[in-house]
Amino acid sequence: MTVQTPHSFELKPTELRCPCGGSHLPQDHWQFTEGMPADPVDYIDDLVKMGLCKPDALSLATSLAGAEFRKELFLQNISGGNAVRRQFCEELIQEAGGLEAAFAAAFGPHAAEFFGNTMKRGSYSRREFMKRVVVSAALVGMASCATNQESSTTQSSPATGGGGALEKQELTIGFIPITCATPIVMSEPLGFYEKHGLKVTVKKMPNWAAVRDSAIAGELDAYHMLSPMPITITMGLGSAAFPIKLASIENINGQAITIAMKHKDAVKGPADFKGFKIGVPFPFSMHNLLIRYYLAAGGLNPDKDVQIFPVPPPDSVAKMTAGELDAMMMPDPFNQRAVYEKVGFIHMLTKDLWDGHPCCAFAASQQWIDANPNTFRAVNKAIVDAAGYANDAANRQKVAAALIERKYLNQPLPVVEAVLTGKFEDGLGNTQDVPDRIGFDPYPWKSFAKWISSQLVRWDLMPEDKADYDRIANEIFLTDVAAELQKELGQTPPSQVERIETLKYDTFDPQSPTAYVDEQIKKFRV
Repeated sequence: MTVQTPHSFELKPTELRCPCGGSHLPQDHWQFTEGMPADPVDYIDDLVKMGLCKPDALSLATSLAGAEFRKELFLQNISGGNAVRRQFCEELIQEAGGLEAAFAAAFGPHAAEFFGNTMKRGSYSRREFMKRVVVSAALVGMASCATNQESSTTQSSPATGGGGALEKQELTIGFIPITCATPIVMSEPLGFYEKHGLKVTVKKMPNWAAVRDSAIAGELDAYHMLSPMPITITMGLGSAAFPIKLASIENINGQAITIAMKHKDAVKGPADFKGFKIGVPFPFSMHNLLIRYYLAAGGLNPDKDVQIFPVPPPDSVAKMTAGELDAMMMPDPFNQRAVYEKVGFIHMLTKDLWDGHPCCAFAASQQWIDANPNTFRAVNKAIVDAAGYANDAANRQKVAAALIERKYLNQPLPVVEAVLTGKFEDGLGNTQDVPDRIGFDPYPWKSFAKWISSQLVRWDLMPEDKADYDRIANEIFLTDVAAELQKELGQTPPSQVERIETLKYDTFDPQSPTAYVDEQIKKFRV
């Protein structure tokens, strides 16, 4: 397709249908939209429902005026943060004979009136201004689609990229060798990164502090992180503040409470943990929050009645063997490895504490996302794709075989298969069959972010005055981006962004996190 001017397009017969769905050309939109509701609020609502403009176009438009508005509306709305697309837009404007000519094509005879000083003189009412702003955003977007259909993938914000050329193809992603990292790790040997145009090296990291420090230092492109880490690092809890986005969930469930064999006949419930030395992978982990939740429900104070301290997952079985741990809440496969080595038994799967809880996540810094929006979208899409593959029980054995290599998990195949298939020995002489022992649902529910934040407050890991629950969930968890990618891949994400979470001892309403914490303290006295 060759662009001549915004008034003249050379189109193939199959290209005569406008991206809005109508059988007309984009430059006809100013006529097409005549007869729409006169009230600008209704007008905007109709345009959004029709898919003719994005809701955020209005916020951009109302913050700008005059020449600045004209320029940014074109360049930001069309480019979606993509430098190549932005350049194309600038060339289109030039070919049209300038910015005014381009807008004349979109607005028809009203262009001169609208883009003069009429707003200042008041000859256009505020309602008319809102109406024209939304029309302009819609028309410009339509023109861009029709003149460059090859690159007219789903428009998105600068933070998520627009599906254009990759800014970077060779990436390094840090990971901890646990089954929680399955989508990130398996995407290398099973070709998911390559499928999405990337060459990725996954780099094994020794512990979570190393992942955090490498992230802040810019030594990695993206990271396998515990799901609370993007929140705590962004807010500067335990480290320098460094904005991180949680792009997608790596795994749900997939952890366990494992107890040393010497306590085999002594532990029936949380009250029996009194005096124990308990290992967790990191202070800011679901493991730490969930073991505290469990112990408190049994009447124990996690800060007084037991000792909880961080242990790198790969060191956990050795420490239990040496008698340094009475119990641990660890990611797999180390719970199963403790059974395999006959040093511990599985007391409880974390799915029995909270079925569907998040554990690990794929994350990247805001700075890196801004610099590489298309690459970020591609790598996140590869991982969401891999998660969908790994979540199919029929693929679990193939995935397990890919993970056991020395450069990945470096574990015996029976150990990894036991975790992924859910058919396992528990160390107490029982063979269990729990197909959903671990799952790979990439959707980052915002209620996850709120529950995590509530427990950080409960255990004094986050100051209460920093607990802006809605802001944390909305700014750090990229739920909408993950949903878009799932749809593009043929997956079916939820239609809601948050839900009531059902745990073993209570339910969490994401609309009332402060009340939830207060009720927990009142109920369990800690």
